[in-house]
Amino acid sequence: MKISILTAFPELMQNYLGASVLGRAIAAGKLEVQVVDIRNFASGDYRQIDDYAYGSGGMVLMAEPLGKALETIAGETKPFVAYPSPQGVRLHQELVEDLARKEHLVLLCGHYEGVDERFTAKYVDLEISIGDFVLTGGEMPAMAIVDAVSRLIPGVVGKSAAVKEDSFYSGMLDTPHYTRPAEWQGEEVPEVLLSGDAKAIEKWRRSESIRRTLERRPDLLSRAGIMPWLEKGAYVMEVHYPVLDKKGEKSSTAITGMDLHDIARACRAYGIKKYLLVTPLAQQREMAGKITAHWTEGWGATHNPDRSEAFKTIKIFASVEKALAWVREKEKTEPYKIATTAKTHEGATHWLSIKREILANQHAPVFQFGTGWGLHDEILASADAVMTPISGGVDNWNHLSVRSAVSITLDRFFGWR
Repeated sequence: MKISILTAFPELMQNYLGASVLGRAIAAGKLEVQVVDIRNFASGDYRQIDDYAYGSGGMVLMAEPLGKALETIAGETKPFVAYPSPQGVRLHQELVEDLARKEHLVLLCGHYEGVDERFTAKYVDLEISIGDFVLTGGEMPAMAIVDAVSRLIPGVVGKSAAVKEDSFYSGMLDTPHYTRPAEWQGEEVPEVLLSGDAKAIEKWRRSESIRRTLERRPDLLSRAGIMPWLEKGAYVMEVHYPVLDKKGEKSSTAITGMDLHDIARACRAYGIKKYLLVTPLAQQREMAGKITAHWTEGWGATHNPDRSEAFKTIKIFASVEKALAWVREKEKTEPYKIATTAKTHEGATHWLSIKREILANQHAPVFQFGTGWGLHDEILASADAVMTPISGGVDNWNHLSVRSAVSITLDRFFGWR
């Protein structure tokens, strides 16, 4: 990867780039960083790069020297030009990863009142903000971007695992860290870290990451996949009885092959331990069993191994109670039942609040999805939480298939990136 930095103060960038991990990586050829002095492309004895803004105001970097500098470094392929600016999109980990995939990244360091808008409109691909405050120049934000991007380039950081354990990479904050001595000013290192028990240490670190995130940055949960942070398994239950028919009466519905295929694949993709299929009808259970066996045994399993993996998540039960009893035995804890509905339900809870509850109390969640016209009231009444309906669009129309509802719900709780 190549990074070019357009700046009026090249010595600031060069001093930073020559130090520590970044300096060693550049020296070793892991990435190429070029610092370009904008003044070298200015005209006149004073090599002027800025002028007063039209219509009053402060000084603005001129378009002409910037255009010449960019033209010189661009080469045959157009680079991706990023401009650190308080008006830009907020920098976040996923954006850093996008920038790290660019073949040639150019960072334009602004000054004074900014950059002539004509240059920005013509050449800048993205304005990036590192926070809602204003600095005297773009060098510090550019340093932050270079540092964040470089960490993702193979070989820059000694251990790739260290990058994946950092805050934000997996959607959660990092765990606390300690070093010698074991006791300092009356404060001791947590005993578990001195135990040598790798499993206990990993459990403690996971717990501390959860605690820190919930206390300091609960907003991160909206985009964090929590599956790696759960001690218990998560389950999806597709209920065919008791559900409602069109008249609102208790009913049973038929299993469809399409539901089996799509829900099983969603469960496998998001790490669901088991897809619990519930119907009291023996013929329906037999049919579902035959379809499952086709893809998990013999020709079907070898013909499409990925589909076979998905279908192995399916487990069939005659009742909701039996399915929950199985989970209770499997997890050695009471299942946390989350009922879903497409209707307004008094006392329903937003999915983010449920997500925090699962994470904070390490529940074994069972997401219950109704077929037909939705779960019967007895299921809703027995649930530990009823999730507010999936909402979108501009009106109140809400009639998603159970397949779609499952995928959307699982992505909210366990999807990331």
